[in-house]
Amino acid sequence: MSGEFKHIVRLFGRDLKGEKKIGPALCDLKGVGWVIASSVVNSLQFDSRARLGSMTDQQIGQLQEALKDPAKIGLPSWKLNRKRDIETGSTLHLIGSDLEIATRNDISREHSVGSWRGMRHAWGLKVRGQRTRTSGRKGKTIGVKKTDLRKPTTEQKE
Repeated sequence: MSGEFKHIVRLFGRDLKGEKKIGPALCDLKGVGWVIASSVVNSLQFDSRARLGSMTDQQIGQLQEALKDPAKIGLPSWKLNRKRDIETGSTLHLIGSDLEIATRNDISREHSVGSWRGMRHAWGLKVRGQRTRTSGRKGKTIGVKKTDLRKPTTEQKE
């Protein structure tokens, strides 16, 4: 353990709170969920109750290397978020801005091909078969706007 506690730890271009335990702190990274975080911590044999800020620089380096390629530390391919990547053909695990870029490229490829999913993305509608009759009305008014009750005029009474 390092003698100095780090209140902010930088991983993958993101500042993580050192006061959090290792697993929940890793879940703050985009592309790292609880399954990956706990699997990496267990496979590196770190104390899951330890705080992220109490880790040494060497341990943080090991953690970063394990998150870059979780398959190297023995995680099965079904835990990774990019199976059979369409560009490379390999199974990857993307984190942070790499994941955002890959998702944006996937959507633009679907749109350029003219697939149904790509068109739904372009129109801003639901893509995965959800109902749209009553939900997903982003920004549109819901319900009926009540108008003022009109008082009968003298012409209508006659």
